[in-house]
Amino acid sequence: MIRDVQEILLSKEQIQERVKELGEQITKEYAGKEPMLIGVLKGSVPFMADLIKEISVPCTIDFMAVSSYGASTQSSGIVRILKDLDSNIKNKDIIIVEDIIDTGYTLKYLIENLMSRKPASIKVCCLLDKPDRRKVALDINYRGFTIPDAFVVGYGLDYAEKYRNLPYIGILKREVYQTP
Repeated sequence: MIRDVQEILLSKEQIQERVKELGEQITKEYAGKEPMLIGVLKGSVPFMADLIKEISVPCTIDFMAVSSYGASTQSSGIVRILKDLDSNIKNKDIIIVEDIIDTGYTLKYLIENLMSRKPASIKVCCLLDKPDRRKVALDINYRGFTIPDAFVVGYGLDYAEKYRNLPYIGILKREVYQTP
């Protein structure tokens, strides 16, 4: 797998430090509350697992699976719910946990969908933000890193379901995902 990575963009240590800071920020802002973190499968799993360990207020978790990619490297813009929540979120303080936000189509759809369920609040926490690819306006409350427009893998992010287990964020070599 390492030979498919062109460059390590964020090391394991950089990610751990930033996740700790995000957890501390969420802990401070949710003092006296009990937020529910909603992880967006599958990419958010490593980030969510590390993030909840850094949050010291009581919290619950749930997961949704949505997709706008399939096995492609380009967002289709058409979002499908593959797995819905197991919990009722009415009157709860929600934090959506995303691995990466690029076009914003998926997150916009998810926010609108969850708002219809009448939570007390919704905030967004993402590990990676690619603002150069943004197609819709979004408010990101907790942002790990802003990254350039490159195809990245690792720490939950995949290409065709591979590379999720890399402990760092790397830029995938173009020849891996582009056919001649």
